[in-house]
Amino acid sequence: MSGIIYVSLVVISALYAPEWVFILLFCVFAFICLVELMPMIRLRQWVIYPMLPLAYYFIVWQGVNVNVIYLLLIATLLVNIYLIRDLVLVDRIALFNTKKHIIALLYLIGSSLFLALLPNIVETYRPELLIGIFAIIWTNDSFAYISGRLLGKHKLMKRISPKKTIEGFVGGLVMAIVAGILLHFYLASTGIDDYSVYDWAIIAFVVAFFGTIGDLIQSKIKRQAAVKDSGSIMPGHGGIFDRMDSIIFAAPFAYLTFLIINHVS
Repeated sequence: MSGIIYVSLVVISALYAPEWVFILLFCVFAFICLVELMPMIRLRQWVIYPMLPLAYYFIVWQGVNVNVIYLLLIATLLVNIYLIRDLVLVDRIALFNTKKHIIALLYLIGSSLFLALLPNIVETYRPELLIGIFAIIWTNDSFAYISGRLLGKHKLMKRISPKKTIEGFVGGLVMAIVAGILLHFYLASTGIDDYSVYDWAIIAFVVAFFGTIGDLIQSKIKRQAAVKDSGSIMPGHGGIFDRMDSIIFAAPFAYLTFLIINHVS
C-alpha cells in the first residue's frame, strides 16, 4: 500500500496537478531524504535543512540564470563521481566534517534539484519526461531483482550489497533500455516526440547504470552507519531515501544527457 501511494503521488503530481504542487511534493520528498541522510553521516548542522526549500524556491520555482544551473550541475557531478571513486576504491567512505557538508549539499540537495528541473529541459514544460525517468528506474529495479533471483550467480559488490548480482545488474539494464524504447513510441503516439528512439535508449542506459550505482553508494553509507533502512516512513520499504536513492543520484547524469542530446540536435 505504501508503494502504491508513493507511485500515485509521483504520477499524479507530475502529470495532473499544477506545477507548484509537483515542485512542493518533490521538495518534501527531498527534505525527508535529507532528514534520513543526516544521522547516517553523523552530521548535526541544522542550517542545512532550510537550505533545501530555499534552493527549490529560487532555483526550481523562480528560476535562475542558466549559467548558475550549469555550475551547480558540474559541482554535483564532480561530487557524485568522487563518491563512485569511494564506492570502488576504499573500504569506508571517509566522512570528515567538510565532506559531510558536501554530501548533504550536493550529493542529496543538488542531485534532487535536477530531478525537479528535468520537466523544463525542453522549451515546453514536459512532466512526461520525469515520469519516463521514474518508469525506467522502476523497470531497472524490478527486472534486476527478477534476473538476480532467476539467474544470479556472481555477486556485484558482495561486501556492500550481498543480494545484488552481475546477472541482475545486466538484466535490469537491458530491460531498462527496452523500457526507454517503448517509452519513445508511447510518447510519440501522444504527440510528444522531443527525443528519438535512439535518444531514449541512451537516456535509459544512463539512468539505469547510474541509478544502480546510486543504490550501492547509499547501501555503503547505511552499512557504515550500521542501519538496515534509512527510515521507517514507508512500511515494507524503509525510508523515502531507500526508494529515491537511485533516481536522485542518476538525476544530474540524466540532466546532462538531455543537455548533450539537445545540443547535438
